[in-house]
Amino acid sequence: MLKKIKFALLPLLSGLGIAFIIVLATPSLRDALLPILSADGFTGSHMSYAKAVRRAAPAVVTVYSERISTQPRYMQRQNTVSELGSGVLMSPDGYILTNYHVINNADLVEVILADGRRFSEVQLVGFDTVTDLALLKVAGENLPAIPVDNDFKPQVGDVVLAIGNPLNLGQTITQGIISATGKQRVTDSSHSSLLQMDAAINVGNSGGALVNSHGDLVGITSAQFKTRANLDIQGIFFAVPYSLAKDVMDKLIRYGRVVRGYMGMDVTAVDQQGREVTNNHMAIAGMRINKMDPLGPAWRAGIKEGDIVVSMGGHSVSNIQQTLERIANTEPGTELEVELYRDGEPHTLTVTVAELETRL
Repeated sequence: MLKKIKFALLPLLSGLGIAFIIVLATPSLRDALLPILSADGFTGSHMSYAKAVRRAAPAVVTVYSERISTQPRYMQRQNTVSELGSGVLMSPDGYILTNYHVINNADLVEVILADGRRFSEVQLVGFDTVTDLALLKVAGENLPAIPVDNDFKPQVGDVVLAIGNPLNLGQTITQGIISATGKQRVTDSSHSSLLQMDAAINVGNSGGALVNSHGDLVGITSAQFKTRANLDIQGIFFAVPYSLAKDVMDKLIRYGRVVRGYMGMDVTAVDQQGREVTNNHMAIAGMRINKMDPLGPAWRAGIKEGDIVVSMGGHSVSNIQQTLERIANTEPGTELEVELYRDGEPHTLTVTVAELETRL
C-alpha cells in the first residue's frame, strides 16, 4: 500500500514543482494568479482609472463668472448673475481652455485650481463662438498642465472620463465611452465636429476635461443634447475634440481670434451605390453641392447646386470631413482650383476663399 502511495505522490510532487518554477519564471502567469490567491480577490492590478484621474485631475479647474445686471432693481431678484463652469490648464504658464458660454458677457472671472489656489486676475485671450471655446490666461508658473498625446485618435468605443465641477459639488469624475465621432453642431461644417459620449455632464461640467483611460486629454466637454420638445434625454453628451480645441487655442494665442476659410456651400457625400454620375457611367467619390450662399465665393466662381466636386486644391474629395477641414484651414484670399462634374461633364473652376464671419 505504501509503495502505491509513493508511486502516486512522486509524479504529483514533480508536477507541482515544475508548475511552481514556471509560475515564478513567467510574470504574466504570476500576476494572473495573485488576484485568485489574495484574500479579497483584488490587488493593485484590478480594473481602475485612479492613475488616469491622478494624472489629469490637477489640471481641471473651476471657473466662476459674474455679470452685473443692467435691469432696474425692481425687475431683478439679485444684482449679479453668476455662471459656474470648469476649465482645463493647457500649459504650465497658465493658458486655460473653457466654454465660451461660461464667461460670455462676464464682468468678473475667477479661477480656482484643484489644490485650492485662486486666481482673481484672469485675462480673456480670445474666444470662438463656432466651437463655443474661450481661452483664458492666469499669471502662474509650473502649473499642473493636462497630459496630452498628439498621436491619440479617439475611436467609437474608447473609455473616457469627464472631469469637472458639476453643480458646484466639487471635482467629480464620470465615466462612459465615445458613442460617435464627427457630430455636427452646424450642418456639414468641420468647424464644430464633436465627439458624442455618454459620460454624464451637468451644469458646471462645461469646459472641463474629457480624458482617456491613460489620463490624456481627449476633448473639452461642451454640451448636453437638447430638443425643442424639452424631452428628458439620457446618455447623449458632446465634447470638442482635443485636436480641434488645440487648433483654436493656437490661433487665439497667435491672432487673438480664429480665422477660417469660407466657400459658402452646404454639401453631402455622393452615394456611389448604383449611381451613374459621369457620361461614361463611371462612379466617382466626391461631394454634392446642396445649397449655395448667394453671392458667396463658390457662387461667384460659377459653382451651382447639384454639382459634384471631386477635387479641390489638388486634393481628391475622398473624405468630406477632411475637405471641409482643408477649406477651414485655408487662408482667406487663397485661390483653389476645383474640379467637378455637372450633368456628367467635367469642369474646372477657380474659387477665391473668403473669411468665415462668426456671430456673437
